[in-house]
Amino acid sequence: MKDRAKRFKDTLERYINYRGIDIILTLKDGTVIELDKNRKMNGDIVIKNGDFGIEAEIEISSIQKADFFAA
Repeated sequence: MKDRAKRFKDTLERYINYRGIDIILTLKDGTVIELDKNRKMNGDIVIKNGDFGIEAEIEISSIQKADFFAA
């Protein structure tokens, strides 16, 4: 299970660094968050930046799935 979580984190981090890919995260509580191009990872936290600073900080453990789309 830890190996699967590490692979998910590594894959998510790699795609977060690609600016040509849109990412939609579905959280375990059912919330859907679309990450725009202004995003980054800090350890186990995905940070969504907006016009006025940080809009959301999402822990990887709260993510149910991530969908990746070529922009």
